[in-house]
Amino acid sequence: MRELCDLHARRDPERFQVRADILDRYAQWLPARAEDPRSVLLVATEDTDARIVGFTVGTVEPEVPIFWIPECGWIHDLYVLPSHRSRGHATALVRSAVDRFKAMGVAQIRLHTGAFNDDARAFFARLGFRTSVIEMLHTLTPPQPEIPDTR
Repeated sequence: MRELCDLHARRDPERFQVRADILDRYAQWLPARAEDPRSVLLVATEDTDARIVGFTVGTVEPEVPIFWIPECGWIHDLYVLPSHRSRGHATALVRSAVDRFKAMGVAQIRLHTGAFNDDARAFFARLGFRTSVIEMLHTLTPPQPEIPDTR
C-alpha cells in the first residue's frame, strides 16, 4: 500500500497526498473488505513461494440517484510489485474482479487513474474499460503535513 500511495503522491501531491496513518487505515479497511460479500479483495502470488506480489480491492458503491444505475462496482486499488510485472498478474486480478462484480449483479465497474498514468489507462482499455469522466482539480488549500495527535 505504501508503494502505491507514494507513487501517486510523487506524481500529483495536491491530489494524492495521503494521511500519515494510511497504513493503519488500510489495516482496518482491508480485513473488512475480505469479510464483506459486496467487496472484492484479491491477491496475486508467485507459485515458487506463495508470496503476495500484487492485489486489487473493490467495493460496491451507491450511485447518485439521478442516474439510471443504482450502484456500481469500484476498483479502488490495483498494484503489482515492479519486479513481478509483465507476468499477467494485473490482468488476472482485474478479470477476476470483473467476474466477481458481475456475479454480484452490478451493471458497471468504475475506477480512477491518475492523469499522469497513461500506461494504466491503456491497460484498462485493453480490458474493456473506457474513459467516461475527467476529474478536474482546483486547490484552494495546499496539502499540509499532518501533525501527530499528542493526546
